[in-house]
Amino acid sequence: MESSQLKKLVDTAAGRIPADTVIKNCRVVDVFNSAVVEGDIAICGGQIAGVGRYDGLQTVDANGLYAAPGFIDSHIHIESSYVSPEELGRLIVPHGTTTIMADPHEIANVCGLSGLQYMAEASKKTALDIKMMMPSCVPATPFEHSGAQIEAEDMDEWLSGGSIFGLGEFMNFPGVIGADSRVLAKLAAAKRYGRIIDGHCPGIAGNELNAYASAGIRTDHECSTAEEMLDRIYRGMYVLMRQGSACHNLPDLIKGLTPANSRRCLLCSDDCQPKTILSDGHLDHHLRILTGAGIDPITAIQMATLNASECYGLADRGAIAPGLRADIVLLGDLERFRVDKVFIAGTEAAAGGRYLLPVERHDISLTKGRFYVKDFSKEKLRLIIRSNKAHVIAMRPGGVVTGKEIAEVKTDDNGEFIYEPDKDVVKIAVVERHQNTGNVSVALLKGYGIKRGAVALSIAHDSHNIITVGVNDDDMAFAVRELIKQGGGLMLALNGQIVESMPMPIAGLMSDQSGEWVKEKLESIHDAAIHTLGISGHVEPVMTLSFMALPVIPELKLTDMGLFDVAKFGFIPIEA
Repeated sequence: MESSQLKKLVDTAAGRIPADTVIKNCRVVDVFNSAVVEGDIAICGGQIAGVGRYDGLQTVDANGLYAAPGFIDSHIHIESSYVSPEELGRLIVPHGTTTIMADPHEIANVCGLSGLQYMAEASKKTALDIKMMMPSCVPATPFEHSGAQIEAEDMDEWLSGGSIFGLGEFMNFPGVIGADSRVLAKLAAAKRYGRIIDGHCPGIAGNELNAYASAGIRTDHECSTAEEMLDRIYRGMYVLMRQGSACHNLPDLIKGLTPANSRRCLLCSDDCQPKTILSDGHLDHHLRILTGAGIDPITAIQMATLNASECYGLADRGAIAPGLRADIVLLGDLERFRVDKVFIAGTEAAAGGRYLLPVERHDISLTKGRFYVKDFSKEKLRLIIRSNKAHVIAMRPGGVVTGKEIAEVKTDDNGEFIYEPDKDVVKIAVVERHQNTGNVSVALLKGYGIKRGAVALSIAHDSHNIITVGVNDDDMAFAVRELIKQGGGLMLALNGQIVESMPMPIAGLMSDQSGEWVKEKLESIHDAAIHTLGISGHVEPVMTLSFMALPVIPELKLTDMGLFDVAKFGFIPIEA
């Protein structure tokens, strides 16, 4: 800040000159004292000059609305919203979110550093302040093929510059705990430049958790129980309480929340589709869940603002106070958290549920056409089982953690799996799409409930190979071929015909259309998935399926290299 700008700010705060904008007649949420104070908010050049009684060149009458700091989503993957960064900003800013900590490891696993470059440039075209993290695990594990590999030396230039805020979630927790040299080199690079390191350590406890935290990893968003949450807080970590489209951990974690530990708890969505945002909201929805469970509303707001700013070192925001960035949300009440207006850096960015600023989109050509599939054929979907019992991936409703179960299966004379309509056990396959390896791995899935046809996605965390599930090889093969032809996205097939589809030209992960268009498409796809293909109404048919290839979340997953036991951290045979 130039001295002339600083003088203007101080003169405005002192009341010697009028503010650029004054938001009058507010009930200001004081997150420092856990109180509400009546007054005006003076804004000067994008910053808050003061709270008290002020006059301004422009006046906004809040008419007694509550003024809270802008909400901060502490961990989100933009790609999992299925829309571009610019479009996500248009969707969530009207819900009071002004800053997000974004980990672009999905697109980095497909496009490498060119994908990161696209995300950084596209993020500049929205009022939403997107703090970009450096993907830490590309690929997530050595047990799958991805579109790129990012090592410590690749990170150095990005971490030393100004476009990257920290190191994204470190999913390779065995590598951290085992002190793997390549893993430690990445952590050391982040530490060298004073960057925060996000964590990802489901199910880890005891000395292993001590080892993980000792490496300087500051957060975890994978807690599913209050016990896990308390364990991490005890070790000095921040817990990011997740409520997204697929994972709904917030209600369970509230059970561990106390006045003593609430300041170590943040809010995050992780993965959030337009359908969820347009129906339920964003962090305003988290706040409703918290207060609905009896949590004090100002404590809840602290978790969405001050706590996140302190955790991530965002010293210029997180509260309404002199000298801080003028990210302000006007709320009708502290129960339903109805968002009336949103100011970002002093500019009114949303009002009455509408984004007010122009939406300019960045060119996506750098990310298109990312499909390199070698010699795919229906024959590669054959599954030979040399036993009448097989390991199956068991889906669990409401999350992405799976079980490892054993099921009796039927095979033909050659040992090839035969689908039985009266059993909820079907084929699942992962088709490698980045390196022309020709890899196709096949296993069994339970709990998806599909009774007809097939589904194929080019979204399969975290390497984003093609994942397909179906009751017969013909429809599975057809769905995969049509998915490649349309440039990725979602594909539902039955009897050799497309039932529903959604193209996703941005790396096969994101649409270039509006959030409303994506929402309508997803609703159509969900309806067809349940009513045409017979998929269980107890699972989210797209997002939940996309996590069945993620070999860092327990217990059994499938990569393009085979059936992976996360607890053993190794491949296992299909035969049980």
